[in-house]
Amino acid sequence: MLAGLRLELTGDDLVITGSDLDLTVTVSIEVAGSVDGVAVVPAKLLSDVVRAVEPGAVEIEIDNGDAQISAGRSQFSLRTIPADEYPQLSVVEGEGVTIDGSALVTALRQVVPAASSDDSRPILTGVLMAAETDGLRLVATDSYRLSVRDLPGTTVLDEEQSILVPSRALTELSRLLDDDTEVVLHLGERDASFVVGPVRITTRLIEGDFPNYRGLIPDSNPNVLTVDRSALLDAVRRVRLLAQEATPVRMAMSSDGLELVAMTQDVGQAHESVDGSYDGDELTVAFNADYLSVGLDVAPGDHVTLETVDALKPALLRSPEHPEFLYLLMPVRVS
Repeated sequence: MLAGLRLELTGDDLVITGSDLDLTVTVSIEVAGSVDGVAVVPAKLLSDVVRAVEPGAVEIEIDNGDAQISAGRSQFSLRTIPADEYPQLSVVEGEGVTIDGSALVTALRQVVPAASSDDSRPILTGVLMAAETDGLRLVATDSYRLSVRDLPGTTVLDEEQSILVPSRALTELSRLLDDDTEVVLHLGERDASFVVGPVRITTRLIEGDFPNYRGLIPDSNPNVLTVDRSALLDAVRRVRLLAQEATPVRMAMSSDGLELVAMTQDVGQAHESVDGSYDGDELTVAFNADYLSVGLDVAPGDHVTLETVDALKPALLRSPEHPEFLYLLMPVRVS
């Protein structure tokens, strides 16, 4: 039944709902309606058919348990699923709070990639949304990296309130957002709904305590590298071509600047120098190439700083122009 889309027609308003119980997406569109009713149609087949037909109007008629689909010279007949077997989905009630879409989509792009995809650790598959003194904070970690983004002035939660939202739901939400959109957040006891125009995304909140991420952030970092973000990102992407089989990228930092090294046994090695300023003791630290690339890609601003204590403690990637962003990386131990 959850492999189907629920279509409900009332007048000229068609409401389409798809759900796997954890995540529900509802879209309301205006159509040329004829007879009110409800039907559940196989989702993949309906989607494939609508994408395949020629551009223009598509007519769907439900008759005797079949969905008759006509478009141009094409005609299809799909068996429907009994509508009464479709689960009754809860609706998150309560007053909505509006969030600026342009700020939120940037924050999601910076934070969501750091969430875990391992369902055996459900807490880490979520993004923490927490009320801070000056606004809203988003946090995600997979235990190898941590991303934090503040949205100053965005007040959507009560004081000291926090929720843990599945990263999958926020990924879908980010696809709907652009610089001109607004998001209306509705919170229930165990669910949250994000409304963007005619689309509503409803998700179950993750229950449990998010890790104490503040304890992972070093109080002080004596070694600071400052470098052009784009130049470093391009260099990392080049040397990572030789960082195969999870081989890390080594960063050798000194007063002369930065040298990147990637070596894979029986494959080869890559070296590249990058201009930058460095204040601290000479240090070589290694990072997962993919995690480092993602951090540099989502970091705001033209320059970034990499702050380190030593080769084994967490390193902080920051943007001097944007203190609201922080990306923490766990180094990889190398011999």
